[in-house]
Amino acid sequence: MLYISDETIERWIKEDVPYIDLTTLTLGIGGMKGRISFKAREFTVLSGVEEVLRIFRKLGVTELQSLPSGTIVNPGDTFIIAEGLAENLHMAWKVSLNILEYCSGIATRTKRMVDKAKAIDPHSTVVATRKSFPGTKELSIKSIIAGGAYPHRLGLSETILIFKQHVNFLGDIHNLAEMIKVIKGKACEKKIIVEVESIEDARLLIESGVDGLQFDKVPAKDLRIIVAEIHNLNPNITLLGAGGINEGNIEEYARTGIDGIVTTSMYFGKPSDIGVTMENIQTP
Repeated sequence: MLYISDETIERWIKEDVPYIDLTTLTLGIGGMKGRISFKAREFTVLSGVEEVLRIFRKLGVTELQSLPSGTIVNPGDTFIIAEGLAENLHMAWKVSLNILEYCSGIATRTKRMVDKAKAIDPHSTVVATRKSFPGTKELSIKSIIAGGAYPHRLGLSETILIFKQHVNFLGDIHNLAEMIKVIKGKACEKKIIVEVESIEDARLLIESGVDGLQFDKVPAKDLRIIVAEIHNLNPNITLLGAGGINEGNIEEYARTGIDGIVTTSMYFGKPSDIGVTMENIQTP
């Protein structure tokens, strides 16, 4: 579903085990055979499972059973069981748990938001911003997809999304409107989306030929009126709502008629509560 390099997997392991596992070494248990199990302690949408299994393989741990990312599990459900030497299980333990808890937390929050939005408007799309914590983008994107959302923008190279900060260097919104045809000529296969704050700016940009408009921090009750007016001008233009949208108000924004609900909120919150057990299965 998402490509993560072997180099990245190895870096995650190396970060937690820079040299040796001193505890396991001094206890003298490294050569004993054991089994590790991961169990949900609460309703959870799984994410990061495939990466954990790759960590296992790198460390010589054998998977016995697992459930894929995107699977919904309930309290008490075991979703990964694996076996290996104790020294390898302990090296895999914490890095694997951290990935599963943080990623599944994002996926679970995303799922709740997507379900709320689609219960109001089945055609609405929840899209996650690129405001994930630096260094976590791969796992963050994987997790929002596991929860049913899509990435809004994967990076600056991907789309043309014009903000007020760009317009400030052009002079004003009128100068931008005059440039739309030039921009389309330079990147003819790309859509042009502009973030706006008022219906007046929206009308001007629609006339100039933009492909979509993004409204930032517009209250849902006002946005609903704006969307209706814009659809009268151009029913085919893409409309996005962004800024301050979260699980508590996403239903209000789903009622506005926008095509995409842009949010960051799924990235931040409590990790999923996942339990790990390890047992000695060494034959006497």
